Parts: sequence; C-alpha cells; structure tokens
Amino acid sequence: MAFALPSLPYAYDALEPHIDARTMEIHHSKHHQGYTTNLNNALAGTSFENASIEEILVKIDGLSPAIRNNGGGFYNHSLFWQVMSPSGGGTPTNEVGRAIALKWGDFDAFKQAFSTAAATRFGSGWAWLCVVNGNLEVCSSANQDNPLMPGI
Repeated sequence: MAFALPSLPYAYDALEPHIDARTMEIHHSKHHQGYTTNLNNALAGTSFENASIEEILVKIDGLSPAIRNNGGGFYNHSLFWQVMSPSGGGTPTNEVGRAIALKWGDFDAFKQAFSTAAATRFGSGWAWLCVVNGNLEVCSSANQDNPLMPGI
C-alpha cells in the first residue's frame, strides 16, 4: 500500500490565531509530505510494503530507522490534523471528558499535566493522552515515536 498525503479537513488558515496559515502549510505540504514520500521509499521491497500504518508501527522493532522515523511522522501528523479543529476547544462532556475528570479532577488539571509532558520533553516529540492498563495516562514520546510502538 503506497501511503498518500491526506487532505486537511480544513483550510490552512482555519486554526488562526492559534496556528498561522504558513506554519500549517509548511507542516502539511513539506514535513508531512516528506514523511509520506520517505516512508513509501523505505517500505519499497519489504514485507511491510502493503501493510497498514498501524500494522507497521506495532511491529516497528527491528525495522529500519527510516521506517520508524517516517512511519511515526506520517501517523502522528495524520492524527494531528484530525484532532485539531477550528471549532474545537472547551471541556469535553463525552465519555473521554468524564474519564479525564475522574483521573485528574477537572479538565484544567488535565491540560496542565498534558502541557507539562509536552514542555518537558527534551528536544522534539509529542504529548499523548493514552490508555495504559485500562487507565488514562499522559505520556510523551521522543521525535516521531508514538504509543502504538512497543515500549512507548
């Protein structure tokens, strides 16, 4: 399966003033496109050439650094575009919101824990809301690693 750069579900300027249009354009058309192209090149001729990105990431140990880095970058950015929204924000009131309130007391405390995980990640990386052994946890990963990868 050759991976393709997903279209954004909104315009580059839709997240302003929080993220400016030029930053969105660079991250989508340059960074994410680069991860996509490089992932396809790294997978060519391997047994993972037709696998889904999730199948690749859960079996990442033993695969080349090019597959790890570009596969992670492809997946992470694909998810990022989907969870960002021009009409987003506010305290969630669904099942996730209730689980966050049970774990951290309120959404503001969760945001603080999430922001701390992101800000204290040395170098580049990501902050995540994860389910670990049935419990919500704030996690972080270096570079383009993510929680689908073993040991993260």
